[in-house]
Amino acid sequence: MKAVVYESFATLPTLMNLPDPSPEVHGVIVKVMATGVCRSDWHGWMGHDPDIQLPHVPGHEFAGIVSSVGRDVRRFKVGNRVTVPFVSGCGSCPECHSGNHQVCGSQTQPGFTHWGSFAEYVAVHQADVNLVALPEELDYATAASLGCRFATSFRAVVDQGQASAGQWLAVHGCGGVGLSAVMIASAIGANVIAIDISDEKLELARALGAVATINAGTVPNVAEAVAEITRGGVHVSLDALGHPTTCVNSIRSLRKRGKHIQVGLLLADHANPAIPMDRVIGQELEIIGSHGMQAYRYDAMLAMMQSGKLQPQKLLGRTITLEQSIEALTTMDRSNQVGVTVVTEF
Repeated sequence: MKAVVYESFATLPTLMNLPDPSPEVHGVIVKVMATGVCRSDWHGWMGHDPDIQLPHVPGHEFAGIVSSVGRDVRRFKVGNRVTVPFVSGCGSCPECHSGNHQVCGSQTQPGFTHWGSFAEYVAVHQADVNLVALPEELDYATAASLGCRFATSFRAVVDQGQASAGQWLAVHGCGGVGLSAVMIASAIGANVIAIDISDEKLELARALGAVATINAGTVPNVAEAVAEITRGGVHVSLDALGHPTTCVNSIRSLRKRGKHIQVGLLLADHANPAIPMDRVIGQELEIIGSHGMQAYRYDAMLAMMQSGKLQPQKLLGRTITLEQSIEALTTMDRSNQVGVTVVTEF
């Protein structure tokens, strides 16, 4: 199979021919029809993830067709159209038994714990637990965008944030995760404030339902600007970027007893931001992490998509080839690309 491979961190990957993978007894092999290029892939390439063993194939948000099946798989067969959350649970630990596969202690993650989807084929472990069947009408590029950014945002807004109609909700950072959160929160009736340093991204956020936008590069104090718009702060605030500045701004944007949801990864030098804990205590704020979404929760998200309330296809940016994914991956920290970049040609 063709695959993008890097043999050391932060050096240019190359397009190689590798042996096709074989499924484990409980797993499947998926022929990749589309795969997103995500900032988490960039973090992995930079060496920020300790699970990655070199040489490595990145890619973790994908959709495709089951091409081979392990002997113990019961729910899926060759030819099924599928996607998968970026966290695959083991299915047998206490966390998985409680329904919290997203924090499974033995989790696997294509593109991190093993080779990923910047390739013609990718392995998925514990397929009966982790695979999600796709509706026939859902195209592969849109489906690929669900596995990390959109599903992660859905759980952050709906399950972790428990946002509701009429509440104020702030989204700090309008990349793929942030724009997804804007759309989802708007669909459930929340009043969304989108915050970014790109006017182009803020314009798209308004088109997706944000009722107000703030350019963090031009206002002196983001939290004060949020408080002015909302007359006291938001009920729920998401750091969708993963940076000490957006994390602290998100917390300071909350009204009393509000919820901060940390969605964006804080890694390497950014791993320990200076959280204003005096404010957290004095105002009884909640600090909540959000890490992906379980496969069984996709039904609720897909139902909203089929009803037309959610239209993740509006978040798609450019489509590229597997070879072009090398540049897209390695320049992600410098790119101002609007929308989700998806590989659709292999």
